[in-house]
Amino acid sequence: MRVLVIGAGPAGARCAVRLAERMPEARVTLAGAEAALPYDRVALSKLLAGDATIESLITHPLPMLRSLGIHYRPATPIAALDRAAGEAVTARCERLAYDRLVLATGSTAIRLPFPGATLPGVVLYRDMDDVRAMLRAARSGGRAVVIGGGLLGLEAAVGLAARGLRVTVVHAVGWPMERQLDPAAGALLTSRLGMRGIRFAMPASTTAIEGEDRARAVLLADGTRIPAELVVMAVGIRPNIALARESGLPTARAITVDDAMRTADPAVYAIGECAEHDGRCIGLVAPALEQAEVAARAIAGEAAAWAPRADAAALKVSGTAVWSAGDIADAEAECITLRDEAEERYRRLLLRDGRLIGAVLYGDTADAGFYLDLITTRRSVAGFRSALALGPAFVREAA
Repeated sequence: MRVLVIGAGPAGARCAVRLAERMPEARVTLAGAEAALPYDRVALSKLLAGDATIESLITHPLPMLRSLGIHYRPATPIAALDRAAGEAVTARCERLAYDRLVLATGSTAIRLPFPGATLPGVVLYRDMDDVRAMLRAARSGGRAVVIGGGLLGLEAAVGLAARGLRVTVVHAVGWPMERQLDPAAGALLTSRLGMRGIRFAMPASTTAIEGEDRARAVLLADGTRIPAELVVMAVGIRPNIALARESGLPTARAITVDDAMRTADPAVYAIGECAEHDGRCIGLVAPALEQAEVAARAIAGEAAAWAPRADAAALKVSGTAVWSAGDIADAEAECITLRDEAEERYRRLLLRDGRLIGAVLYGDTADAGFYLDLITTRRSVAGFRSALALGPAFVREAA
């Protein structure tokens, strides 16, 4: 069997490896658009901050891929799919035949369409080439504006500040990482990053990037002008579904798949950020890797089904651990809050009908597994509600 995996990110590489392990007789080809070997995209912030090298980010060295029998094709962007012929057409018009195809095309960074967005000095933050562009711009020092206060934006801000740039983060919401943190935890994180010299403009929206030959300043809706020689856009991602859509595969926000990660074409699978399962798209590495495992098992003829879990994000920003899971935005939920300002530790638990439905942990995330289990199993916490915020050790004593 010929299996072609398009996309050499974490999900695509994991799927190719599992296919090669399960089907040693198959010819597995992994095609990546980038020239690099598969690397840890989550660790790009370390490369930006100077805490890692390009070599240390490589997750699948060429000898490893070869030992598994995987044919790796770097710098091979795919331009079209000919599903009737069972072929993928590269940008150089080469045809790659397949019996089974896995689309792991991920997502693309969004570039906001306001004036000046394409000026030299304006970069996105998504892959290794983007980090290289930021590093080149950072050599001359100066001022940088990061548009977007989500995880990627904050990582970019921390990395550039570590390189000596004066950084301002512009974010549309009143606190950073609003998808993972509540306002209180966001305020703690803002204060922590402020100690590193990072400034914030929140809530604020960008209307233009000023400059003639290159970026010179960011203009906000309230008229504020922030000088900057480097502008980083980290405002979100869009599933990369062009190949699938143009080949006639059904798509919504992303490529629609069933529980086995199979598309409407039984020969074609989709995993990771480019896939949509039961109306849901993912944006984290852990579920993407789970989907890669499921697709590999299904292609190998095994019974396999992906079951989404409660949304959970375990992150580290500027050395501070943060974690959240479940519904953290339910305005009508009961809340239990524990805060230690001296230790910069905070946890907020949201309950409904005697059950934990969401949790935010900042600074100390050791009990994350305990809270995730309560959210997932919907176990009643009525018997130990008073000790719930103190963690599992105190809950056992209370019970």
